[in-house]
Amino acid sequence: MAFAARINARPDTNRTPTTGWVSREADKSMNGARVEPLRQVIGAEQIQKRVKELGRQISDDYKGKTIQMLAVLENSFMFVADLVRAIDVPVVCQFIKPKYSHTQGGAASDVMEIFFSHEPDIRGQHILLVEGLVHSGVTTEFLMADLRARGAASVKLVTLLDRQSARRVLLQPDYFGFLVDDAYLVGYGLGAVEQTNRNLAYLAAASSGAPVT
Repeated sequence: MAFAARINARPDTNRTPTTGWVSREADKSMNGARVEPLRQVIGAEQIQKRVKELGRQISDDYKGKTIQMLAVLENSFMFVADLVRAIDVPVVCQFIKPKYSHTQGGAASDVMEIFFSHEPDIRGQHILLVEGLVHSGVTTEFLMADLRARGAASVKLVTLLDRQSARRVLLQPDYFGFLVDDAYLVGYGLGAVEQTNRNLAYLAAASSGAPVT
């Protein structure tokens, strides 16, 4: 199902930054899409090590509780699949997809609909929102405020990538994998303009700096 809310902000562009740690050239194409040279910046082993660390930390913090995990599509799908397997407390995993639509007639705000995989039971639950990337924080802040308003016992945020330099709101993740900076990343669930490269086991920067979805 979906609900709609009007917010006085433009949607999070969700452009993906990079750290520039490791270099490796790679090419990827799908269904005739434009091939972009890629430079690996965070390797698969480093990602998996950090995800396991996050899983241990989250498990310690939620001892004796059941986590209602809400994964924000699409960027978080690979991250949440690995994260839930690294957590040793009970987890109920659901998926949500925010979608913006522009208002007509020159209105100053947009309408955001949030689609749930099925209607979640929020009241009295311990919610862990899972993001692949937190950029401006506008969408994430809205989601967390709505979950609190629905009566959640607690609402926390875990993100694989955190680009704090792009923040437009006061938002600090409770758990994060890597701090990243200005360039664009693809891989490990994050897609290029053509929606390719989500299947990569590592994170890479496209030389063109094209934004991801």
